Amino acid sequence: MIVVTRLNGGQIGVNPDLIQRIDSAPDTILTLIDGTKYIVTESLAEVIELVNEHRATILARAREIQAEHHPHIGLVPDLGDEDDDPAQPSIAPAVPLRPRSV
Repeated sequence: MIVVTRLNGGQIGVNPDLIQRIDSAPDTILTLIDGTKYIVTESLAEVIELVNEHRATILARAREIQAEHHPHIGLVPDLGDEDDDPAQPSIAPAVPLRPRSV
């Protein structure tokens, strides 16, 4: 949830995944996918920043959980130059999906 401020000063939490669009004319209007509209005091740029921060937090937490429960699974490692570590096995060449006709 992101927390935004209504014109009357009250704060509300909005699920950013349900925001269809954000208008700025001159008040900032959040339109949800069900057609509900909220007029908020934050600017368009501020709402976008709140949404971006929210999504970044979710991604960061997902990586933390993955590392805690599955430490052997992660991002693809940087293999670097093949000559860097001769102890590391080299990657096999790609196998074509169909045999080539002669």
